[in-house]
Amino acid sequence: MSGSEPTPETTAVPTGLRARLSPRGGAERVRESLPAIAQITIAATVAFAFAHYLLGHPVPLLAATVTISSLGLVRDARPLRVLETVVGMIVGILIAELIVLVAGIGWWQLGLTLAATLIVARFLSEQPAFAIAAAIQSAIVMVIPASVPFLRLIDGVVGGIAALLVTALIPRSPLRAITREGADVFAAFDQAVTTLVQALRRADPRRAERGLMKARALQGPVDAWRAGIESGIAIARISPFLRSQRTEFERQERIRAQLDLAIRNLRVIGRRVVYLCDDGVARPVAADLLTELGAGARMISESLADIAYEPAAREAVRAVASRLDAAALAAGRSSVDQNLIGALRPLAVDLMTAAGMPTAEARAALPRT
Repeated sequence: MSGSEPTPETTAVPTGLRARLSPRGGAERVRESLPAIAQITIAATVAFAFAHYLLGHPVPLLAATVTISSLGLVRDARPLRVLETVVGMIVGILIAELIVLVAGIGWWQLGLTLAATLIVARFLSEQPAFAIAAAIQSAIVMVIPASVPFLRLIDGVVGGIAALLVTALIPRSPLRAITREGADVFAAFDQAVTTLVQALRRADPRRAERGLMKARALQGPVDAWRAGIESGIAIARISPFLRSQRTEFERQERIRAQLDLAIRNLRVIGRRVVYLCDDGVARPVAADLLTELGAGARMISESLADIAYEPAAREAVRAVASRLDAAALAAGRSSVDQNLIGALRPLAVDLMTAAGMPTAEARAALPRT
């Protein structure tokens, strides 16, 4: 075999890329995007037909392009985001129409239009996508002539209205995706807890550092989960078909908000574990308590899909919380050991409230100190 002949190792496709290119990955993307595809197809077709057949516009291209661009394939199809995108595109169309009316169509007019549109759009919104959407529509106006002034502006308005109507009447329900996203956050939380527990049992500083790193990495997924929940709540407010899901979105937001606090407390615990593991002494009591709290968090994760798990989750965490007396559990140990047990107390409160327990009751479940 010659040295230049490729081997399986040198020609292997990276794992992440292989997953994205696989038929299963493609089918999964299509399945997840079907509601968005239906929205875009119906809205763009209706907007084009309305402008062409009812308003008599010969080529209402912008009626379709504004609809497609404002809805997009992203999961966040909340009405405010769609409206902001529509406004950006209408601004671009209006600026282009005014320049065409005054200066006509040409290469330098195109440059002037793009510059003016981007400047105005950046002044109006801090979102880069707002300016780009406006610029694209203004460019379309400059390269596609129209016999009647502001005809394309009307098409853009028609497309924007169609996009907003379809957001309410044919909504994308993100509940399943949001629930899966929340379960993923809980799974990552569990991995961080498990790593810290192992560090406490083995007095392993490196494992403690890894656990702390995992806890720190949770903030991004939690924030993404929040954005999805906010989108679902916003859509449920205006859509008669999703109104019944609003309570579930709000319940998940309660769980997410309390888990966010729990993650912040887990980072505090992680820093203390890192410090304690330097002395090479195992701490099985703290490890057992953190293990039990982690088990309670897993039950809360199950409650995302089935609210019936919430009472059991509350009681599981309450059983641990009632024993979190740092003076008794760490008697004869250093103040740092007692502080570690003490740091588990707010974590337990956050998990109990995530499972639906009132804050005052959750705090009362802790032993008095």
